[in-house]
Amino acid sequence: MEVQSGNPPPYTDAPVVHYLQQTWEIAAHLRASDIHFEPFETFYRVRLRVDGVLQEIAAPPFEFKDQIASRIKVLSRLDIAEKRLPQDGRMNLGLQNSQRLNLRVSTLPTLFGEKIVVRVLSTDLAKLNLDHLGYNHADKQKLLHAIQKSHGLVLVTGPTGSGKSQSLYACLNLLNRAEVNIATVEDPSEIQLPGINQVNVKERIGLNFATSLRAFLRQDPDILMVGEIRDHETADIAIKASQTGHLVLSTLHTQDAPSALVRLRNMGMASYNLASSICLISAQRLVRRLCVHCRKPMTVSAHLLKDLGLQSTSHLATAQHHFHSAEGCSQCHKGYWGRIGLFQMMPITAALQHLILQNASRQELAVQAEKEGVCSLRHAGLLQASLGITSLAEVLAHTDVP
Repeated sequence: MEVQSGNPPPYTDAPVVHYLQQTWEIAAHLRASDIHFEPFETFYRVRLRVDGVLQEIAAPPFEFKDQIASRIKVLSRLDIAEKRLPQDGRMNLGLQNSQRLNLRVSTLPTLFGEKIVVRVLSTDLAKLNLDHLGYNHADKQKLLHAIQKSHGLVLVTGPTGSGKSQSLYACLNLLNRAEVNIATVEDPSEIQLPGINQVNVKERIGLNFATSLRAFLRQDPDILMVGEIRDHETADIAIKASQTGHLVLSTLHTQDAPSALVRLRNMGMASYNLASSICLISAQRLVRRLCVHCRKPMTVSAHLLKDLGLQSTSHLATAQHHFHSAEGCSQCHKGYWGRIGLFQMMPITAALQHLILQNASRQELAVQAEKEGVCSLRHAGLLQASLGITSLAEVLAHTDVP
């Protein structure tokens, strides 16, 4: 389906309320994750992020930017008079097909008016499962083994937009039972999970990750989820909680799994605490899926296969290579439809614990992980490409050479 087929009518043909309602409808129809309302010096534009890529869908007249901003702020219960400071809010809207949108709103004062970004939050708990996110059987079993432990720290790493929160929510969805007390602290919470106590960080009043974690530990928790480990204090509390009978899930911003250990060490965490508390580190990326209706088979030279490591790496040497390229048709967006995760699942074994205690470098940790069968993100992506699920271009764009 082409974006143009769902464009709203010219802005002047409808009031702001009707215009925005149609924008929400289009965003839902195209499965957008974000909606950007952007004022510039001489024009105003609206863009959607679909499968990780921004695309413009409309350019309303510049003079209506304040009306659009005010309407969105009213819906999300923000202060319409405050235009000098950023604001954050939420709204829940109904669509014509009885679907409901749970939206998170962020405003930002720019040179030419308020830019507003609306995040479309999924309310479909059925999609919060590991199979839907793209975990293969082996990676899924490693993750399930880690999160079913009574204590320990499980880390999900990757850059912003790599699906870390979705993975953690999928884990919590599996662990959510009446006999288990689960608490989360996030900035902010993206999906509301019934039966789980969720807290939003509010830095301006002193409610940060560390403060919330300390409070959680006084409320008889079994499982804690920390939206992100950002500093020494949060890392220290999370590690101590994992060592005292709690399962702790969290995220970290690193490029791959071995780098997470170096990052925590640089935060001031003692090596013996890291070795004794961390159960598993999962690095991940999101890449676009090829459209099954228009993907086109492509031939990859033997020289390129060798350069990519497809002929020498044990993970890929036996794979059947069926590479495809993106073409584009009326059923997709430029040859792609949806996204799938790439995962580097690294359980902390006795050998890795020994290296951690020796303050091993990232490279030394990566070499040992590879010996134990841990697949790099690049090789995980190449495997998906060799099966025709994604393209080589996507894999090379979103992963680094191991």
